[in-house]
Amino acid sequence: MKLLRSSAIALVFGSAFAAPAFAADPELTVFDWAGFEEPSIFQGYVEKYGDSPTYAFYGDDDEAYQKLASGFKADVAHPCSQMVSKYRDAGLIEPWDVSKIPAFSTIDPRFLDSPIFKDDSGVWYIPTDWGATAIAYNKDNVPPEDVASLNVFVDPKYQGRTSLPDSADDVWALAYLATGTTDWTKVTDEQFTAAAEWLRQAHQNVAAYWADPSEQAQLMASGAVDVAWSWNDGVVLLENDGFPVGFQRAPTEGSSTFFCGFINLKNGPGSEEKAYDFINAWLAPTAAKGLLDTIGYGHTSTAAMETIKDEPAVKEGLSEVSAPILAQTPNDPQQRERQLQEFEKIKAGF
Repeated sequence: MKLLRSSAIALVFGSAFAAPAFAADPELTVFDWAGFEEPSIFQGYVEKYGDSPTYAFYGDDDEAYQKLASGFKADVAHPCSQMVSKYRDAGLIEPWDVSKIPAFSTIDPRFLDSPIFKDDSGVWYIPTDWGATAIAYNKDNVPPEDVASLNVFVDPKYQGRTSLPDSADDVWALAYLATGTTDWTKVTDEQFTAAAEWLRQAHQNVAAYWADPSEQAQLMASGAVDVAWSWNDGVVLLENDGFPVGFQRAPTEGSSTFFCGFINLKNGPGSEEKAYDFINAWLAPTAAKGLLDTIGYGHTSTAAMETIKDEPAVKEGLSEVSAPILAQTPNDPQQRERQLQEFEKIKAGF
């Protein structure tokens, strides 16, 4: 399968160790998800300095945190929203000076509506991108009625034919939705137990847990699996390869949304000025088209989103749907740790 970006490199480097996998400008190291190294997303930075930052990759948020907490050095990192409190509590980040980020005022306020992101101490998080997690499926092999419910993941018909992300946040979003919970900030013990039992059933159908959207896309393109719990970017990869992929965002029980952004790491080895130039390039309206075409995600800047509002990919993969939505916003760190530990047990067959 021909990949649109260097995610394959990240699979080699990102899952094993946090070494730079895309070396360029040595004065700025960005610790990021695979795929976001595409220059069209931060073209202003490239135009100013003649090169991209140096990138190091990771496969999931918990892996990134563990590597940074263990001493890996980078200047900025790109966690999703539910991780920010963990970085703050560990003292790994410092506030951004938003006076150096002119487009900060264009960020949709809903992405900053938490004291975890912004308080009297400053702005700790610059939200930049958002997307959906829903059912990707092979339209040649899976009839639409089968993906009208999240129970496709526990249907015996698809035993050995499904794939889930190796991400505790995403699989728990799926399990909570499947068992009737749409707000994971207020989970009872009964709701947790019900979701865990559903996830154990879903585990029986899993052929593989994907660690990266390119891996998920390859699993589907090879015919190894027909149904996956997917982000937008896995679908974009498949669509651009001409694969008959569907993206069901409105099953009966609903789907999930998430948003991610950048943190300013303490004692970064590179240039602080370049870190701000990188963020400013990301928040430029022109970044939205590159982000959408490369990853399939929406932009947090209202000015940026205005430039792509009529794009088919926005209408198909990012528009509002008439189904429940579980928003992956910050939740209780202890509950999140409980979910992480339980997920590891489930993957191990317990």
